[in-house]
Amino acid sequence: MQIAENLVVTPDAPDRHLTREQIAVELQAHGLKPTTQRVRIAEMLLSAPVHMTADQILAALRRSGERISKATVYNTLKSLAQHRLVRQIHLDPQRCVYDSTRAPHHHFHDTETGELMDIAPGDIEFSRFPRLPEGMEAEAVDVVIRLRRRREANSGD
Repeated sequence: MQIAENLVVTPDAPDRHLTREQIAVELQAHGLKPTTQRVRIAEMLLSAPVHMTADQILAALRRSGERISKATVYNTLKSLAQHRLVRQIHLDPQRCVYDSTRAPHHHFHDTETGELMDIAPGDIEFSRFPRLPEGMEAEAVDVVIRLRRRREANSGD
């Protein structure tokens, strides 16, 4: 289901409507001090399953009357990702999206609208996995399938 500004609520994700207090506890449990600004930024992502860019989070916070710097938003998102409270998805060199669904899953990315949709991990199968370099182990596999509207062969353009 799509909501404002290409923010996508993930219908198949577990219903995790965390309160502000629960978010503060979650931050502390992951080794982060739950400052007012950290809690507000985390609340944008953790109160419901969403995919958001840093700029979308910053704009939403400012619309709600928060006085917060861009650097604070970016630094907080970096910390949330490092502490595995959100997943950081690099869609291209200029665009990074933060995903509040921490369980392993993959994504469809509509390159025309920017919409990101979850794919359940069981919906993708690998028949072969490459040999890993010596001394390395796989930490995660993230698949992003980029989509666009099918162009008609006889569109007359």
